[in-house]
Amino acid sequence: MYRVKSPGSRPRLASPRRHRLVPGTGTPLVRPFTGPEEWGTTRRRVVMQGSAQPEHGPGGPEIWIRGPVGGGEPQPRREAAQVSASPRRFSWVATHGGAGTTTLANVFGGHDAGRNWPRPERGEPASVLLVGRTHAAGLDAVSHTVDTFRRGEAPPGLDLDAVVLVADAPGRLPRQLAQRIKVIESVIDVYRVPWVPAWRTGELDGPPPRECEQLGRLTGTPAPQTGRRAPR
Repeated sequence: MYRVKSPGSRPRLASPRRHRLVPGTGTPLVRPFTGPEEWGTTRRRVVMQGSAQPEHGPGGPEIWIRGPVGGGEPQPRREAAQVSASPRRFSWVATHGGAGTTTLANVFGGHDAGRNWPRPERGEPASVLLVGRTHAAGLDAVSHTVDTFRRGEAPPGLDLDAVVLVADAPGRLPRQLAQRIKVIESVIDVYRVPWVPAWRTGELDGPPPRECEQLGRLTGTPAPQTGRRAPR
């Protein structure tokens, strides 16, 4: 047993008691500790051993000892099993025609649902990534579909994880379109995909552009962290 004098101070350990032995043997009446961690911040109760009768009632006394008794050896700890989780799968759902779900599914993996809702009962991922272009019509379609989820009108069992906006042309967005994207970002996570000329010609074998690093981490397809940026 020990007392703590003040918060943060080390425990003061009492002297070990002298333990009785089983008559005719050298075995103590107490069971030795078997764990190397017994002298941390906790204390453990030692149970009585054998058929000897306790002296202090049917429950027996509580005996506290410093260390192993009778040469007991610490038992090795079991290592925690390491569980490996497979990457999460997503369904790319287009909010309008030409949104780019087929290209994104080829580059980042996942299920290309097109303009249909995914069907989890058929093994299609229930985690949804909404895809739209950054032009005015595309942002309208994205906002409408996000509202569908917010109103609870999407098919049951589907989870909206994020919105993916694909650049509709190289260069900077007009100010009014950039402001509309900020409104969407205020209600859900938005990932931006820049204009990639190679994707336009069907060259999808290369790594994603550096601007897609966060989207790559989400889908399990990391983008390169160095190199030139894709034209926008």
